[in-house]
Amino acid sequence: MVVLGSTGSIGVNTLEIAKRFGLKIEALVAGNNYKLLNRQIEIFKPRFVGVKDKKTAEKVNFDKVYVGTEGIVEILNRSKSKLVVNALVGEAGLIPTVTAQNLGKKIALANKESLVIAGKFIDTSKITPIDSEHFGLWYLLGNKKNFNRLFITASGGALRDWPVEKIKNAKLEDVLKHPNWSMGVKITIDSATMVNKLFELLEAKWLFDTSDIDAFIETKSIIHALVEWNDGSTTAHISKTDMKLPIAFALLGETKEKILEPVNLLEIGSLEFKKIDPKRYPVWEIKESLLKNPDMGIVINTANEEAIRKFLDKKIGFLDISRQILEAFKEFEGVKINDLDEIFEVKKEVLRFLNGI
Repeated sequence: MVVLGSTGSIGVNTLEIAKRFGLKIEALVAGNNYKLLNRQIEIFKPRFVGVKDKKTAEKVNFDKVYVGTEGIVEILNRSKSKLVVNALVGEAGLIPTVTAQNLGKKIALANKESLVIAGKFIDTSKITPIDSEHFGLWYLLGNKKNFNRLFITASGGALRDWPVEKIKNAKLEDVLKHPNWSMGVKITIDSATMVNKLFELLEAKWLFDTSDIDAFIETKSIIHALVEWNDGSTTAHISKTDMKLPIAFALLGETKEKILEPVNLLEIGSLEFKKIDPKRYPVWEIKESLLKNPDMGIVINTANEEAIRKFLDKKIGFLDISRQILEAFKEFEGVKINDLDEIFEVKKEVLRFLNGI
């Protein structure tokens, strides 16, 4: 298989599953973590290796190192693997997803931006979701279509229990203190703003062909997805928060071996559910509009990535991330995308708007 994003948490877990079940790794692609990549190269002995930039490539212990998006595209074209694990972060994952699809490869997708930005141009029948929420929905639904509504859950992020009036003062170090687990910087910020869950709703729309989907906060993060059936009953997918389970299914198909230890509900005790309140998470007010016009995904993603860049550079405050997203959404509301090229044209327009150019 080809593993894109091999040094991130999804990539590391993917390689653990590959090692456990003796799966061959044909290609490894990483960002800038050359030290971990070099260890992975020693263990898995891939045919192809890629990294984000030339400076990193010089530090990788491999004969020929491919660089950037063009390098990934070349690796995908040269590889014989039928399965691509796309765990790249952000918009960088889009072109590899489209390329893999055009080459007829199956895609184990953790890069939510591919569907957020370009869901209408992607054949979801070739995709197995690795996100725990979408895996949970897939696991519950099987081939059944007799559902009334789908639900995914949110942790609420690092500021979940802060007084609303104090959130405007949150610093980066506050936002990165996730209550349930450790993740990368961008996704932890996205969790705190609830942008991550907006993206996941849009993903679910494309994956399961429905707009009858919503989300709420489950504070212990053991329920990942729920299906409300037409008969009035509801089923939930409960598991420990460990990406090895969806990864194992994506790599192996159904597995009869135990991947995780079961959840002990007696140890968990009570569960707590909360509504996602737009006063705490301002972006949530555009949820319904986004589901009605999913072409707006490129607007939200571009505004989010640009606002996070400014937040990390300490040019704007935490709440300004949501404010910039909402301003861009209002400015470009109703935009329609007809092909992949238009996605990148809209991106340029959004960036010009956000930076006053």
